[in-house]
Amino acid sequence: MISETPKIKLAIFASGGGSNALKILEYFEQHSTIEIALILYNNKSAGVIQHGLAFNVPTIYWNKTKMNDAKATLSMLNYYHVDGILLAGFLALIPEYLVQRFSGKILNIHPALLPDFGGHGMYGHFVHEAVSASGKLCSGMTIHLIDAEYDKGKILFQYPVSINANEDPVSIQKKVLALEHLYYAPIIEKYFMNPESLF
Repeated sequence: MISETPKIKLAIFASGGGSNALKILEYFEQHSTIEIALILYNNKSAGVIQHGLAFNVPTIYWNKTKMNDAKATLSMLNYYHVDGILLAGFLALIPEYLVQRFSGKILNIHPALLPDFGGHGMYGHFVHEAVSASGKLCSGMTIHLIDAEYDKGKILFQYPVSINANEDPVSIQKKVLALEHLYYAPIIEKYFMNPESLF
């Protein structure tokens, strides 16, 4: 009897409404190779909670104290056989022990074209406000690996979108979010199944 190849099991870390997490859950729901095995969230009012419940994915509150507890966090991830981590609007710095344990296996999506408009404090609407104030005619999104610094990890994929000079931040956010929803899950799939296809 030929045994099935174990699925690649990924965890989502999220803090907010979870629209990217929802797209990821939808994309991999019936996937033959990749499974979303766990969702950890650090905000008790996060919308991602409902998405996790809807897809029957274990969805667990994991605050800063727990995240800084290497033994507890690694035990949790090991229990669910997690192979990689997907950040989807996760508003906290990933601890060094996780960066080391999951080296090359933590992906993040950033709502601008890094290295521009990245770094500490550059998340969500703050990014789009900075882009709007800059007068640039282009924004976009970046999917990258996580290392010890904010938004400094290796870039896997970027996609631009045209904007008008001083375009409203809300309008920019809508354009960029549409790109995030379109590309994040397929790039996750490519990276964990055939990373050479991205380089």
